[in-house]
Amino acid sequence: MITGASSGIGRGVALEVASRGAHLGLLARREELLNEIVGEAKKRNVKAVAAAADVRDVKRVREAADRFRRELGPIDILIANAGIGTADHATRLTPEHAANVMGINVLGAVNSVAAVLPEMVERKQGRLVAISSLAAYRGLAKSAAYCASKAALSSYFESLRIDLRHTGVGVTIIHPGFIKTDLTAGRHAKMPYLMELDDAVKKIVSAIEREKKSYAFPWKLATIVRATMLMPPAMYDWLAERNSFRE
Repeated sequence: MITGASSGIGRGVALEVASRGAHLGLLARREELLNEIVGEAKKRNVKAVAAAADVRDVKRVREAADRFRRELGPIDILIANAGIGTADHATRLTPEHAANVMGINVLGAVNSVAAVLPEMVERKQGRLVAISSLAAYRGLAKSAAYCASKAALSSYFESLRIDLRHTGVGVTIIHPGFIKTDLTAGRHAKMPYLMELDDAVKKIVSAIEREKKSYAFPWKLATIVRATMLMPPAMYDWLAERNSFRE
């Protein structure tokens, strides 16, 4: 089951796992794009079911998961990918806008987990995957809502990982850097170590297959980001102010 499957990372991951023989439960708001992936999956001789739903609607997400189970069988892996990214200076960030980002990026993942976890625990088998971001580690310029949402997402799944030890249900948290998708298209700022979507998708799927608890990439950017966590606040603020990636 993949949320946010209609485009970007979600679409790429869907096609990659389909090429490896996995059946697909696809969830997103744009049904016509999901149906295109269903067609591509058929070419790969795997089954795919599309369900149009907003991840913020807990009832619709649960109904979609129930449909996937009826038509495809037990859900072995949830990839909570649905998310949005925005560029808002603190002086222009409205509560409504922040609530929208948190609702999709965080509560959407919570709703998705709730739709699959009871059955996974009952079967003593399954994996929950969060597509977070390197932006979860530290705040970035013009990214308050986005960074907060990814930090919350990572912490939520980390807590799940601890709670679910010895249940047979594993948790993987993916922290990608910059990837060529609709979310990064049109930016004028230079994005360090910008990756092609196909390359990023292969890394994500490989990490899931290896049952990694946490995976951050590309490694050079991930190392730099982790290093900034050791910086004094004044030094980090000076550096971050001069490196906005949202322009």
